[in-house]
Amino acid sequence: MAYRGGGGHGQPRSSVLPRVSPGSLSAYRTRTHNICMVSDFFYPNMGGVESHIYQLSQCLIERGHKVIIVTHAYGNRKGIRYLTNGLKVYYLPLKVMYNQSTATTLFHSLPLLRYIFVRERVTIIHSHSSFSAMAHDALFHAKTMGLQTVFTDHSLFGFADVSSVLTNKLLTVSLCDTNHIICVSYTSKENTVLRAALNPEIVSVIPNAVDPTDFTPDPFRRHDSIITIVVRRFVGKLLNCVLWGEAMLS
Repeated sequence: MAYRGGGGHGQPRSSVLPRVSPGSLSAYRTRTHNICMVSDFFYPNMGGVESHIYQLSQCLIERGHKVIIVTHAYGNRKGIRYLTNGLKVYYLPLKVMYNQSTATTLFHSLPLLRYIFVRERVTIIHSHSSFSAMAHDALFHAKTMGLQTVFTDHSLFGFADVSSVLTNKLLTVSLCDTNHIICVSYTSKENTVLRAALNPEIVSVIPNAVDPTDFTPDPFRRHDSIITIVVRRFVGKLLNCVLWGEAMLS
């Protein structure tokens, strides 16, 4: 099986993200970007992808980058909204096809996405989730405009059922010219590399983690005879921020 990316037939070697040593991270911290997060899944919808995008955006804003989020409209939530720290969210009036994912024809989203990329002077497109049709559209349109692209895969997929086969074929086309891919675990990385025929060198792993400051218990409600264990899929701010900085495009 031929690899795509990392100097293969689908991507020139010059477009691959450079490796960043810990000593050179200071140079990356002084370089700011206009980053656009794109996914069909965002608040007010609840889930791991939604919290991942929000927390990562807040971390990047704290590091001096400009971040916007593009998703589809949720009911009456349309147009432009602002969240914490001035995080700008575009809720586009696109038709939802199934399970909060929009229908994809590539061309119906082009005018809106291109307008946003130009208006916000976006330098990096960061798409999330293989199930998001808008994420795949954004990757395609970004490459036609010469923009740098990053994709984060959040889930594991099979290879036999119809849904997985179609998604894997779409993923192969979308990621053949993507600059860098991020997975949430090493198992997810192996899964994505096989599904999309990728060069493992352009795939990084940022593990899911827990930010303990967001889960401070109330000591007055503690029961000495009961042990309660709370587990949640969450993105740790510090870990996510540092590792994303290492994978940041120059």
